[in-house]
Amino acid sequence: MKKYVVYLTDGALNDVEEIVRYITDNDGSVNAAHVLDEFEKTFDSLASFPDRGAVPEELLALGMREYREVFFKPYRVIYRVFDDKVYIYLVVDGRRDLQALLQRRLLGA
Repeated sequence: MKKYVVYLTDGALNDVEEIVRYITDNDGSVNAAHVLDEFEKTFDSLASFPDRGAVPEELLALGMREYREVFFKPYRVIYRVFDDKVYIYLVVDGRRDLQALLQRRLLGA
């Protein structure tokens, strides 16, 4: 089985840090540690199966099919595969308005 190297962009790393900080402040460090563990499992799974994600509907509507997403409810992880590398661009609460975030982060990149 081919292994991919997974990279978090600065934006995705900031997303994870903000989410963990918010959960720590509002739900406690135990819950924050659980969410961080789940993120790490999600990222690790992309090293083995990066093509399992679906194209985000918001990007499909724009004709962009090169990005994919996986879920750790309610969070969405948006990424792109290049050769043997996976680049994670966005980690966001799926309840947020993603259209503006995706356009700013992915189309502005």
